[in-house]
Amino acid sequence: SIHCLSHSSATISAYYIQPLSLSLSPSHHSTAIYKKQEQQRKKEQDKQEMSRLLLIFLFACVAPPSASASDGYTDFVYAGCSQPKCTPGSPYQFNVESLLASLANAAAYSSYANFTSTAAASSSPAYGLFQCRGDLPFSDCHSCVRSALSQLSSLCPSAAGAAIQFRGCFLRYGNDSFLGKADTSVLYKKCGPPAGGGYNSDMLGMRDAALADLTSDSARGSYRIGAAGYVQAVAQCVGDQSAKHCEDCLAAAVAELRAACGFAVAGDAYLGKCFARYWSNGVYTSKTDHDDEAGKTLAIIIGLIAGVALIIVLLSFLRKAGNYGLLSF
Repeated sequence: SIHCLSHSSATISAYYIQPLSLSLSPSHHSTAIYKKQEQQRKKEQDKQEMSRLLLIFLFACVAPPSASASDGYTDFVYAGCSQPKCTPGSPYQFNVESLLASLANAAAYSSYANFTSTAAASSSPAYGLFQCRGDLPFSDCHSCVRSALSQLSSLCPSAAGAAIQFRGCFLRYGNDSFLGKADTSVLYKKCGPPAGGGYNSDMLGMRDAALADLTSDSARGSYRIGAAGYVQAVAQCVGDQSAKHCEDCLAAAVAELRAACGFAVAGDAYLGKCFARYWSNGVYTSKTDHDDEAGKTLAIIIGLIAGVALIIVLLSFLRKAGNYGLLSF
C-alpha cells in the first residue's frame, strides 16, 4: 500500500582501525639488561596505574551525579493524526513526501525550518515545519527529526496531516496553512509527584522564580532557561512565531504549570506553538513515580557495586605495590 508518509533509512558503515602491535626480542648478549629494564618498567607502570585508579576511586566517591540536557531527546511526548487520509498517488501525497524529505535534510544543519511543497501541484500544497530544542547540536537535531518521521509513519499512516513531539524536537505537517499563526491550545500537560520532606513552600517559591525567568523582561529569543535554587526551567517557541505570539504562548504555558502542578517536583506543558517545563534536583524528566523510584534504586545499586569493585581493585594494587616497594611515595 502507498502511504503519505514514507521513511527510508540509510545504512552507515563503521570503520575501525586496528592498532599496530610490535614485539621486539632482545639479542642474547643483552638479555640480562633487558630483563632488568623490563622489571623496572613494569614497576613504574604498576605505580602509575595504582595512582590512576586511586584518582578514579576518589572521583567516584565525591563527584555528584549530573544530568545532560540532551539526555532522552528522542523520548516520545505526544502525537496527533488528522482524520482525513491521503489519496494514494495524488498530487498532495507527492507534495507531502517531498516536504518531509526537505525537513529531514534541513535538520542536519538547522534547528528550525519550514517549507511549503507545491512540486506536484500548486493547488494541493503541503505545509510543514520542525523545531529542535535550542540546546541540541545539529547532529542530535537531525537524529531527533528522523526518529520523529519514522514514528509518524507508524502512528499516522496515510494521514493528511500530523504532528509529533519528542523531548528534543517537534514536527508538524498538513494541508492547512498553519505557518506563522498563533496557537496556545494545550496539547499535552503532565505533573510530577508532589514534593516531600517538608519543603513544599520552598519548592513552590523556587519553582515560581524559575518560571518567572522564562517570561521576564530580560528574557529574549525563542529558547529560554530559568533557575532558582535547585529548580530549573526551560521553554521554547516554534520558530514561526512572532515575538508577541511567542510571549503570549509562553505566558499561557507557564500559567498552566502554575495552576495544574501545585507542589509537584516537575511539570510539562506543551501548547500548539510552544512548551514550558520545570524540574528539580537536576532531574531533566517528569516520568511516573514508579519509573523515578526504579531509576533511583538502580542508580544506588550500580553505585554500590562500582564502589565495591573499585575498592577491591585498589586493594589489589596496593598489595602488589607493597611487594614491589612502591608505597614509599
